[in-house]
Amino acid sequence: MSDLNTDLTPDTLPMAFAQLQLAAPLARAVADLGYTVMTPIQAQAIPVVLQGRDVMGAAQTGTGKTAAFSLPLLQRLLKHESSSTSPARHPVRALVLLPTRELAVQVAQAIKGYAQHTQLRSAVVFGGMDMKPQTLELKRGVEILVATPGRLLDHIEAKNAVLNQVEYVVLDEADRMLDIGFLPDLQRILSYLPKQRTTLLFSATFSSEIKRLASSYLQDPVTIEVARSNATASTVEQHFYSVGDEDKRHALHQILKQRGMKQAFVFVNSKLGCARLARSLEREGLKTTALHGDKSQDERLKALDSFKKGEVDLLVCTDVAARGLDIKDVPAVFNFDIPFNAEDYVHRIGRTGRAGASGLAVSFVSKSDVRLVADIEKLIKTKIELEAIEFDEDQPDIRKQGRINDGRRMYAEGAQDDSHRSSHRAGALRDVAHEGQFARPQRPPRRDYTRPAPASRDPFFDKPYEPAPVAEAAPSWEATATRHGARSISANIKPKRRVAALFKSA
Repeated sequence: MSDLNTDLTPDTLPMAFAQLQLAAPLARAVADLGYTVMTPIQAQAIPVVLQGRDVMGAAQTGTGKTAAFSLPLLQRLLKHESSSTSPARHPVRALVLLPTRELAVQVAQAIKGYAQHTQLRSAVVFGGMDMKPQTLELKRGVEILVATPGRLLDHIEAKNAVLNQVEYVVLDEADRMLDIGFLPDLQRILSYLPKQRTTLLFSATFSSEIKRLASSYLQDPVTIEVARSNATASTVEQHFYSVGDEDKRHALHQILKQRGMKQAFVFVNSKLGCARLARSLEREGLKTTALHGDKSQDERLKALDSFKKGEVDLLVCTDVAARGLDIKDVPAVFNFDIPFNAEDYVHRIGRTGRAGASGLAVSFVSKSDVRLVADIEKLIKTKIELEAIEFDEDQPDIRKQGRINDGRRMYAEGAQDDSHRSSHRAGALRDVAHEGQFARPQRPPRRDYTRPAPASRDPFFDKPYEPAPVAEAAPSWEATATRHGARSISANIKPKRRVAALFKSA
């Protein structure tokens, strides 16, 4: 594995796109998009990819990695462009794999924009949508296929996608694909590809798993790192505030008000917490939309589109939106929950401060997040200082308006009542101890909570029970029997005792 010098001096930068000598259709597209100067990752990766070398590129998110691999691929594929309508003349030549649906749509739109003046076809396939439109597009033939691993395997098994002529493979945000368990799918997909191919691997962070993957599937790759590994952008202002769970929403409102921010990402760790926080912020007067994995693909695309258009103020999301989403001019990112993986912190705050712009990253740290903050500190190799936040007195207490992210309901009035009662009990005990009486203070008598008996409507049932006087006399039927039997039975014979019959004999 060969390395490329990563320290770009001011003498070598900036480098104009005109120096690449791109084909006329690509140069025209670049001019239409307003690209003039290349970013560091583009300046180093594009010449290497044009040579046909395998590349393992690492750069901070938001530095133009999509153009770094798309433009040289399109340049090398121009020899295959054809105006024929036959699908056989448009086999899949380049495959781009991405971890999330939103990122796949974004990269596909970028590639379509770069190839707008060529006859090369591109398509995107991802889950959560009907396969029929994707199948029709694949049947017509495409040269560049952008896909998520799961849906691509569905099309391979349905024989809608044939990959035996693929010349270039791009694994974008590969570390994320490994984190969410795509490695078995990646291995299956790569087994369908020709062994002689060019493989490009791009990511903002390089882990040991990424390096093992590179050693297995890349042939003598060129490693390009335009910045220190796992480093955050220098244009992003980072703050870590020590805030309790019940004060996080209060702090969010205050920072938005103080900074005068119109839009921001708000990241949480769970889907349920994302939905709850979005509803709470919506009730508190902020235009909010939620983005997480339990939403349908149509809902996710609509949420992103409304945020891009500025129709909503806050995009409350999980890490499904942490990778690669390119939304310009987002001034801030809030980590409402500290991410479980330190690498996700680098990707989260990369949603702001893109393309050299300035940005703000605010993280709310509770007592249970100390270990997670230490992991981030170790990853970015920067000392993290926790800051205290002082709430404005004129700002209403958000805690009184409902539940917080973890689902617990906290009312300030109830907390004050509890503290008042506890202080009252403590004062009573101090008074008793001061007087020398060590017995517990006498409790007030218990209240009688028994219900009163309902009033009777019949006066007969209000009288006490009085048994009727009964004479100690033999039953009439027994006396009658004895009287009649005395004339016919001897006195020496004891008569049988008779009992009353339940039924009379016929």
